[in-house]
Parts: sequence; C-alpha cells; structure tokens
Amino acid sequence: MKTLLVLRHAKSSWDDPGLPDFDRPLARRGERDAPRMGKALARRGPLPEVILSSPAVRARQTLEAFVEGAGLEVEPKFDRSLYGAAADALVEAIRRLPQAKSCALLVGHNPGLEELLSQLTATREEMPTAALACIDFDVPAWKDVERGGGKLRWLLSPKHL
Repeated sequence: MKTLLVLRHAKSSWDDPGLPDFDRPLARRGERDAPRMGKALARRGPLPEVILSSPAVRARQTLEAFVEGAGLEVEPKFDRSLYGAAADALVEAIRRLPQAKSCALLVGHNPGLEELLSQLTATREEMPTAALACIDFDVPAWKDVERGGGKLRWLLSPKHL
C-alpha cells in the first residue's frame, strides 16, 4: 500500500506585478494557512516519509511552514520540473519516488494538481490554495501507480479547519 499526500501551495501575493511568477512569495493568508494545514495533518495522519516539491518561492514557503506546523523531520527534495507541471509529468515523478517509502508528500501548483487528483482517483475535486489531499494506492511500489488506481481518502482545505 502506498499513500500520496498532495499539497497545493498556499495563497500567494500579487503585490509586485513585476516579479516573475516563480519568485512570488506567500500572501499573509498563505502564511497563516500553511502551518494550520500542517497541524491538521499531524492530528489526522498519515505523515510523509519523503517530500517532493516545486522549488518556486511560494511552494518552498508553504512547505517550510507546513513542515513546522506538522512537526515533520523529513528533508524535502526540490525538483524544478514540478513547477507548472501537468498531471502526466507529476505521475512520472510519483513513479520515481523511493520504493521503500510508503507515504509521500507532493507539493506543487494548479492546474496540474487538480488534473493529477482527477486522473489518479477518477474524481473531480477542486484544490484551492493550501488544500491537502490524501490518496491511497493498493500497489506494492510507486512505479505501479496508475491513472484511476487511487482512492481519495480525504481532502482538506483551510476552510474546513
């Protein structure tokens, strides 16, 4: 059994219109929501053994606050290919996760994460900023993850807290 946690970055700031998209930081709401979502995961579980994230500033800041809120001690891996990635590329990244780890956290962006959730679970759910989804796969290895093969266990957003 493999469990994938999918976290969309928290609300980002649009205060500086000249700033490249990759460099946009979190807005105050995002700074507030990210640690709250981490605390929610700590209460609910499961906790990730491996973390793979987009390196965009808002994703990094979300992850830092989320990890602190959850009390995690997992060193994240940042992958530039996750920035703006479509669902197909995200599935390939999931299939490359360390096979010995049973629970992973993927941090990224929409619309790719909503597409991913839809493809993996054959459901249609929105992922607002700072949303966290938990998907279970009845497979022995990450390389065996298939479209439609996941079961959405739960989906949380800051509005649910």
